[in-house]
Amino acid sequence: MKKIFALLFGFCLLQQLQAQGLHLDSFNIQRLQTNKTAMLVLGSWALGNIAAGAIAANQTSGSTQYFHRMNMYWNFFNLGLASVSYLSMKNGLGLSLAQTIREQHSIEKIFLLNAGLDLAYMAGGLYLTARSKNTLKLPERLKGFGQSIMLQGAFLLLFDGTLYAIHHQHGKQLDKAIEHIQLASTENGIGLVVRL
Repeated sequence: MKKIFALLFGFCLLQQLQAQGLHLDSFNIQRLQTNKTAMLVLGSWALGNIAAGAIAANQTSGSTQYFHRMNMYWNFFNLGLASVSYLSMKNGLGLSLAQTIREQHSIEKIFLLNAGLDLAYMAGGLYLTARSKNTLKLPERLKGFGQSIMLQGAFLLLFDGTLYAIHHQHGKQLDKAIEHIQLASTENGIGLVVRL
């Protein structure tokens, strides 16, 4: 009986989602396309910073040289992350409703968590820059690295914040379709209510 109820519930839910114009495959493909585009943006940022850092680090000195070096170092990691993320994305077809909801919530949480980390990077960069004023041991390096980390953190905060907002807005389509379906108790037991 439980299996029949679950099957009926799932069928009604999928019918309601389709009636609302939300097809799970297209919903998932749109989420993944957003992520692919984002990884191309991150990879392009990384390549630009690596190239500019490699050139400028050899043509400058002092804190400016360290600034460009850190931009280069930092973005080797960004490039690796963007490449692995891009290449590991699946096509998004055939996910169940439960899997779709999990994936949607997961991606929103990832970008929100990353935004928090970006604030921590900026604070760390600010600390290094401030510390450079009170030390005699390699103050140019601390200043250059600190300024670079603040810049990279600011870019990543903009990047992650924008992606969180895009995914959150996209997820509202799913929420809107599901909110019309609820379980309710009746005099005969539990029933499925679909509000049109």
